[in-house]
Amino acid sequence: MASHGARRVPGLRREEVAVLAGVNADYYTRLEQGRERHPSGQVLDALSRALRLDGDARDHLFRLGGTVPDTPSVHVSDQVSPGLRQLMDGYPHTPAFVLNRTLDILATNALADALYSPFHPADNLARMAFADPAGRAFYQDWDRAAQATVGNLRQAAGHEPDNPRLRELVDTLSEDSADFARLWNSHTVRGKTQEAKRFLHPDVGPLTLSYQAFDVREAPGRQLVIYHAEPGSGSAEALHLLGSIHATRTRPSPRGADRT
Repeated sequence: MASHGARRVPGLRREEVAVLAGVNADYYTRLEQGRERHPSGQVLDALSRALRLDGDARDHLFRLGGTVPDTPSVHVSDQVSPGLRQLMDGYPHTPAFVLNRTLDILATNALADALYSPFHPADNLARMAFADPAGRAFYQDWDRAAQATVGNLRQAAGHEPDNPRLRELVDTLSEDSADFARLWNSHTVRGKTQEAKRFLHPDVGPLTLSYQAFDVREAPGRQLVIYHAEPGSGSAEALHLLGSIHATRTRPSPRGADRT
């Protein structure tokens, strides 16, 4: 870019920003001064690139321009950071796990492993609900859980319509489950809420658990989900018992113990 003489202040001049963004300098001046109030998404995207804005600053620019920022489809590795795993393990009395948009379970703590132990494998919430024989017994409100699951996948399709994993999952479940196909064709969209869920676990009986879902900032589309029982409730006692049972089953045998 050609120099425009000595600078009295750091940063790009208006004319330079306009050139980098490929917009008219007069238009950019009106935009900066608030005299142009309805820039297009293409203009805002060009400005964000010209100014080398990070994701947060780009979103802020779009909102200032009165436009909902789009979410670029980016591939996010299925690896979960050590710090996030440590955070989950720091909740030994509550099930905690990480999901992606297609409801794949990417990481769990010990109590989440215990909670989902009836499933083989406990790999994807949609597959577990519709294709695993344990699903209908485990989810006491199966119809409600099924609708919420499909609604979550519909929302994922809105964020990542070209996601090959999502297409594969939907195709497989549509072929294997008439219930899934029917619900998928209803086009209902539903994000995760904080509603209580009712489970029936073969080891401890009924559980009523509330949950919170937190977006993982370092990995767009990921959520940390934490279940919790009402303190002092029967579900809290059952959850504690479940953790003890699971710990006993997974505890390594002492060295030197007799083997048959």
